[in-house]
Amino acid sequence: MENLETVNLKSDRLILQPVELKYKEEIFQEFTSEITTYMYPQAAKNISETEQVIKEMIQQRDDRTDLVLVISNKKTLEFLGMCGVHKIDTDTPELGVWVKKSAQGRGFGKEAIHLLKNWADGNLNYKYLSYPVDRRNIRSRKIALSLGGKLFDSYQKNNLRDDFLDLVEYRIFAHYSVAKK
Repeated sequence: MENLETVNLKSDRLILQPVELKYKEEIFQEFTSEITTYMYPQAAKNISETEQVIKEMIQQRDDRTDLVLVISNKKTLEFLGMCGVHKIDTDTPELGVWVKKSAQGRGFGKEAIHLLKNWADGNLNYKYLSYPVDRRNIRSRKIALSLGGKLFDSYQKNNLRDDFLDLVEYRIFAHYSVAKK
């Protein structure tokens, strides 16, 4: 697996780069309670909470357990959100993504997750990628389906705000070309 600090993924519209403290203002401003409605984490109450979370993400990257990336617009470098592949030290890593409110509905989340899935295919040895999502989050469910995700499980869980999540878990399998076999 390549050095996680230097992962730099690009598509026609996006750049994905490892999260760093320099993004704390944008993350704090955009990772709102509305954004986290269908997510396990909750929005930070202050900038120091955001800074602490970023430091934890950097430590997880250093420990090679998680890779969290900032999503930016390739032309303008505008911060759009974040995505990640978690539990990369297991054979069932988990994908996740969020896009700021003003950038939603333009396919950025889907594009970012497709880039991340391609990276995982080339760098991780996995049985499947897990993609848990709240049943009510239709846009995110469509991302899993766009990758050939298969509905595997459903369960309930409370998030950090103690709100009810009605989760469905998709499993996304690697697609090997003849050249990779």
